[in-house]
Amino acid sequence: MSQSLTATSAAPDYQQIFITLSDGTQLAARLWLPVTEQAVPLVLEWIPYRQSDNTAVGDSMVHGYFAQQGIAALRVDLRGSGNSTGLLRDEYLPQEQDDALEVIEWASRQPWSNGNVGMIGISWGGFAALQVAARRPPALKAIITCCSTDDRYRDDVHYMGGALLTDGLQWGSGLFTQLGRPLDPQHVGEQWRQHWLARLEGMEPPLHAWLAHPQRDAYWRHGSICEDYPAIQCAVLAVGGWTDGYSDAILRMMEHLSAPRKALIGPWTHIYPHWGTPGPAIGFLAECVSWWQQWLQNEDSAEHSDPLLHLWQGENIQPDAANFSLDGHWICAPHWPLPQPERCFWLAAGQLADAPQSAQPVLTVDSPVHCGLMAGEWCPRDGGGSAPEFQHDQRADDALSCCFDSPLLEEALSLLGKASLRLQVAFEAASALLVLRLNEVDAGGRSGRVTFAVHRLTRPQGVAAGEPFPVELALKGVSYRFAVGKRLRLAISTTYWPMVWAEPDQGAVRIFPQSACLHLPLRPAAVVDNVVGFAAAEEAPAIDHQVLAGEVSTRQVHWDAGSDRWQLTMDAQRQKTRIGELTFDGESHDVYEIGRTRDSASMTSRRIQRYDRPGWHIELRSHMHLCWVEGKLQLTSGYEAYENQRRIFQRHWQRQFAPAKP
Repeated sequence: MSQSLTATSAAPDYQQIFITLSDGTQLAARLWLPVTEQAVPLVLEWIPYRQSDNTAVGDSMVHGYFAQQGIAALRVDLRGSGNSTGLLRDEYLPQEQDDALEVIEWASRQPWSNGNVGMIGISWGGFAALQVAARRPPALKAIITCCSTDDRYRDDVHYMGGALLTDGLQWGSGLFTQLGRPLDPQHVGEQWRQHWLARLEGMEPPLHAWLAHPQRDAYWRHGSICEDYPAIQCAVLAVGGWTDGYSDAILRMMEHLSAPRKALIGPWTHIYPHWGTPGPAIGFLAECVSWWQQWLQNEDSAEHSDPLLHLWQGENIQPDAANFSLDGHWICAPHWPLPQPERCFWLAAGQLADAPQSAQPVLTVDSPVHCGLMAGEWCPRDGGGSAPEFQHDQRADDALSCCFDSPLLEEALSLLGKASLRLQVAFEAASALLVLRLNEVDAGGRSGRVTFAVHRLTRPQGVAAGEPFPVELALKGVSYRFAVGKRLRLAISTTYWPMVWAEPDQGAVRIFPQSACLHLPLRPAAVVDNVVGFAAAEEAPAIDHQVLAGEVSTRQVHWDAGSDRWQLTMDAQRQKTRIGELTFDGESHDVYEIGRTRDSASMTSRRIQRYDRPGWHIELRSHMHLCWVEGKLQLTSGYEAYENQRRIFQRHWQRQFAPAKP
């Protein structure tokens, strides 16, 4: 991970500590302190991913760097994770935030502290930073939130546009396995087993809660800071990538937060920008240090300026499941939103026309169930690694969709913001799925997805089955330059499997091109090219470790011609790492299948995780199967835990869930 980066000089050694909460729970943490006699600020990363082993290498490079720059860093495992006691039952529960408030207050009172605390995190840690900031702990002065969201239902891994995402199913399988990870006797002593057994007995598949709430309700509103943007008063640096699933939230936060704020959106997927792929990695940790120095060390002189956005303007997209790339350069915007012109295209027979077209026939969109096999993951490589999870050439999916192409561009077309399609639709079913893809088509016909949207539609009150009604369907925000000599393609489908789970009662949708218009937000005049750019990526040296075996991942599609059944199989042998005498690795196996009808969709997921030290061998095995049974989702789950080749825990669950109501 660090081979292409510059490693700075040796970082201060960390201290392995435990923080005792008011209820007696002990949180395991690693603390990096600068070598100085002066009081220093502290940066907290708050996640459940085992700082003593699974994230230890990356933690040392990030938090060691902060300590080199005179900023203390604290990496804490949440209650019930890693070597922390207690139980972890789900994402972002109130208890998690309460615990963070205690830790922040504890840190601000330490003799080495200047009283100011910041939070940083990617994904779970980014969510946590936003949620804790909304609780307003007095010592928390600034946060850096990466690849997170202000709205847990609208823009998280579970649902998109009201439709169930299979990325969320995979994440549910992964988190389920993680919940049973043991405490390490090397760190906590003989008590490790009693806490581990309690952890195993207290666990339940997280997917139970996620599938039980298919619509935006109080469950999802909790932890969604869009419910009360003014609650956040500390400074916010929001970071992400256009290839990541969470970029829309950054633009919304720049618009709605009232606290000091800035944004950075690169070409990257779900990864810190100093390790950024695709596209160039940048000196992100140096940017972080500048942010901490402004808000944690020189608070009185901090300027409360308008938000400033640094954005990657992409071009020349190269769709490839394993080696996706996106050229481009950096641009700057003084604030957001900005007044901006539009470019409109009207839908005609297979065309994106420059003017409205009269007497256009009604079109019926009824995509085959396997349309979407080239889509890749909603959030590719969100678990790290090198799996072929990116979008591929869209031509195969375009052939199964209703497509509209522009003429060859005679001038470059630069977009910034959220495109939208306004049209009338009609359908007979209780709900319908419409997936929109805005692609760039090159001279050879290759089709690269620039942005897309998923919308689960229901009829407004008073609209009968089959009766047309107007909709405005937004696509994900983007910054992209369509080049001269290429075409824009709008592809519309009613399936996007397996990225989007198939619902049995959905079917054909009629669209009315005569009233349909694609609105494209053009790059505003106030946006300028960033000629300065960013420094080269650097980090602190990693702790001593060995990579015994690299990750091996595959993604394969199989079609059984006899049964007309499609299967996507994803296998991964995770990296095998040794730290000291401890070796850890794992593997995953996911299979999605679908036949001729939507109710034939199924998912099977298996996970194995191992932790090995002389005399101590732990293996965790989980499995899940999701399918439709009589109009309901049925989830069957199982978990086994082994200590020194002896099974010490086994449990099975089976539950059914009603789909979202119209």
